[in-house]
Amino acid sequence: MNSAERDELCFLPATELTARIRSRELSPVEITDAVLDRMREVDPLLGAFCTPTPDLARRRARRLADDLVRGIDPGPLGGVPLGIKDLLSTKGIRTTSGSWFYRDHVPEEDDIVVERVLAAGAICLGKTNTSEFGYSATGLNPLFPATRNPWDTALSPGGSSAGSAAAVAAGLGPMALGSDGGCSVRAPAALCGLVGVKPSMGRVPVYPGCRDERLPGVSGWESIEHIGPITRTVADAALLLSVLAGPDPRDRHSIPSEVDWIGAAREGAERPGTVAGLRVGLSLDLGYLPVDPQVRTVVERAVREIVGERLGCHVEPVEPGWPDPAAAFSAIIMAETDLTGMRAMAAAHADRMSPHLVAWLHQPWSAQDFTDANMTRKALVNTMARLMRDHDVLITPTTAVPAFPADLHGPDRIDGIPVSDSAWIGFNYPANLTGQPAISVPAGWTETGLPVGLQIIGRHLADETVIRLAAAIECAAPWAHRRPPLRPVSSAQASR
Repeated sequence: MNSAERDELCFLPATELTARIRSRELSPVEITDAVLDRMREVDPLLGAFCTPTPDLARRRARRLADDLVRGIDPGPLGGVPLGIKDLLSTKGIRTTSGSWFYRDHVPEEDDIVVERVLAAGAICLGKTNTSEFGYSATGLNPLFPATRNPWDTALSPGGSSAGSAAAVAAGLGPMALGSDGGCSVRAPAALCGLVGVKPSMGRVPVYPGCRDERLPGVSGWESIEHIGPITRTVADAALLLSVLAGPDPRDRHSIPSEVDWIGAAREGAERPGTVAGLRVGLSLDLGYLPVDPQVRTVVERAVREIVGERLGCHVEPVEPGWPDPAAAFSAIIMAETDLTGMRAMAAAHADRMSPHLVAWLHQPWSAQDFTDANMTRKALVNTMARLMRDHDVLITPTTAVPAFPADLHGPDRIDGIPVSDSAWIGFNYPANLTGQPAISVPAGWTETGLPVGLQIIGRHLADETVIRLAAAIECAAPWAHRRPPLRPVSSAQASR
């Protein structure tokens, strides 16, 4: 197999891979070897995988191939290679959470979602890079080199599921696991030209992440954390969600799935007329966010031409009416953080911790900060509920900017306006605070070829509507055929 044939194999969607593996047209060994070969070639440019597991992947691929010969069902993800974010526990595989303090940590149990993908036949390629404990929407941490964007390796892929997004965009597996406490599946999906889904709160159980009180830094964000797929197609995201979703007694917030993920994606793709008449609220700035003019133009055009004209949805500009909840979001994060444990870590080795995280921990947080944040959250939930009475979905840009330099946490100006370095993710965390389902899909590309994402937020528990509309958009304006150029970085850039 030459490199062009190998790359075609690496960019096949999971839905096609599983069908061809079941029919014995492809072997799990063949696809795993192809992806690992490509990984050796391109991941040095990206830093997507912080702990690759090629030997483990090959052993698992051989076992699956032997099972197929014996007539054993390989499972719904049988033979599909995927990356697992380094915030998710993997039994027997190093899980650092992007922190020096956990540089040698090897968990004794898998995250629930890891249990489920392995039981479904997926092949783990390794752990994908993240910001430290997920406290930044990038791939920057004190332990590993910065993860870079396959569309331009001088730029950030976003985060904190940075490695997962970079891997999928680069053809290093058709899907990856990410987690999203405020943007961390959707933002990197947007910056890398991918699909990223934050399902409704509780659809996908989370454990031991957020819940293991023994691990400071790992044990936070319980009321806003979600786990979801990063893929190149909506159908692949639905396939992975069909495996991930469903309650587990270890997560007290988990709820029944009650969603036909695969059916919703199929219906949107094969019968896009089913979304005609949906009432779409469109907000290009939520009433308070500075937005890059190219992002605004690409999203507005996509909604007008694809969602409105081609799909027949009723699009109405809206201003949601809540004030910027950024301060409340930060306070809720810290209220759910093990401040005692993490402050002790910072006191012992602040030089080993991300400076922005040390500064955050040292703020004089008060009980009133936390109760005020809860009041702001309640007001946001109530205002959103009133908005959604008259709309089936709310569409926004996913991020306020396209990809920015890889050594930044975010731009300090947007459309010429001075902003905090987290302002670019301001469209994302409202749906974490409300728990509503949200998805990012590609809306188009900038003049320089960078992806721009469009976010669809559904009503409370209306995951099927979000998946169906996303699949219809994909059918009307396909994107999966577009591949990043993977321009190499210079030696100086790579060493930063």
